Amino acid sequence: MSDREFFVGRYEKLDWKYRPVKLRQAVRFNCFNIGGQDLVSRLCGLGLNLEKIGFLSSGYWVCDSKVSAGATAEYLLGLYSIQEAAAQIPVSLFSNVKGKRVLDVSAAPGGKTVQLADAMGNTGGIVALDISKQRLTALVNHLERCRVRNTVVYQLDARNSPKLGLKFDRILVDVPCSGNFASDPMWFQNRTLEDVTRNARVQREILMKASECLSDDGEIVYSTCSLEPEENELNMDWALHHLDLQIAEINCPGAQGLTSVFGKELDPSIARCRRFWPDTTQGFFVCKLVRRRS
Repeated sequence: MSDREFFVGRYEKLDWKYRPVKLRQAVRFNCFNIGGQDLVSRLCGLGLNLEKIGFLSSGYWVCDSKVSAGATAEYLLGLYSIQEAAAQIPVSLFSNVKGKRVLDVSAAPGGKTVQLADAMGNTGGIVALDISKQRLTALVNHLERCRVRNTVVYQLDARNSPKLGLKFDRILVDVPCSGNFASDPMWFQNRTLEDVTRNARVQREILMKASECLSDDGEIVYSTCSLEPEENELNMDWALHHLDLQIAEINCPGAQGLTSVFGKELDPSIARCRRFWPDTTQGFFVCKLVRRRS
């Protein structure tokens, strides 16, 4: 059996039938920078045609356009970011972030960090971590282009985040993951179940250390762009049994998290998570965790 057949068979066991998808490009307006400008009309006048994404407050699909979304002065001025639609969801799940202390544990290349800063109105403070010096360069450039002023950047493995010696009100745990076939044409040829298992282990280590940095009334949003339950629902089931966390209700589109995976019954609260199969957007998984209430 080929790797493709193996993974496609797994998806069918999870009640999703594989079909090729073509992703649509999406952008997100940086509202703090655009003020009251009618950016949609402005970009349309340049030949960049946009369509509002119904489940996002500041997200737009890029339609048939005469110009590249990354080739406008408005992009270079930080008025908008190119950001996949599902990737815009995690930050939106936090309750009020203005004035808060926020940790972004795997921040590069910076799309979600900029989105956090925008939601915060450049108030409070963000600590953005990444293990790669090269990726940090891209992150810093992104922050500068979008005029972010409330963020400090550290080259640090997320598994060492407690060394910061800080507690955070909000923590974004958008972990490195296996990705999925929708955004990588060679995914089936380049991935094995061993890769997935190894990534899931690292993700648990990152989440465990991030939880040590969470304030008592804080929130963690966990997300991946993986379709594999080992990196998603099974990791959440592990967290419920090993960390002082519980899964919170979220107002979010997508399918409910799986509570039965390959014959294993998981905690029923995992249904509060959201799973996005690659139909109109790339595959994605997201949930919100808070301290366990006694």
